[in-house]
Amino acid sequence: MRKILTLLFIGFLAFTINAQEKTTTDPVQDPNAPAFEFETEVIDYGKIDLNANGVRVFKFKNTGKSPLVITNIKSSCGCTVPKKPTEPIMPGDTGEIEVKYATNRPGGFSKMITVNSNASEPIKRLRIKGIVIKPESTVEKAKPTMSVN
Repeated sequence: MRKILTLLFIGFLAFTINAQEKTTTDPVQDPNAPAFEFETEVIDYGKIDLNANGVRVFKFKNTGKSPLVITNIKSSCGCTVPKKPTEPIMPGDTGEIEVKYATNRPGGFSKMITVNSNASEPIKRLRIKGIVIKPESTVEKAKPTMSVN
């Protein structure tokens, strides 16, 4: 019985020690690091026709003090193809991230684009959304006629 109580006490003691909050110091941010400033972080396509041009552009400015390098861009789905700038964006300069959505599927969409860079905020999430609609057909169905004899 003593062994069981001793083991329970040690287990409880170990649990309470691990449950204590660990204080961590925040990493010091580089004051000279590049920084994004996007015109908008969400592009709303609104209602767009089936098979319409699905290309849109996120414009941004490097508001930091060193060159901004975008290392990788991923989309949440294969129907969205982002294109990253090939050259570093110098401080004060602007850049563009082109996004092409495949508009061959009718219905609503909301897709996330994740941008990895050397900025002070290394992971930036952008979003596109909208509704792809089928165009209305212009052919009217023939109305039934009634004949009176």
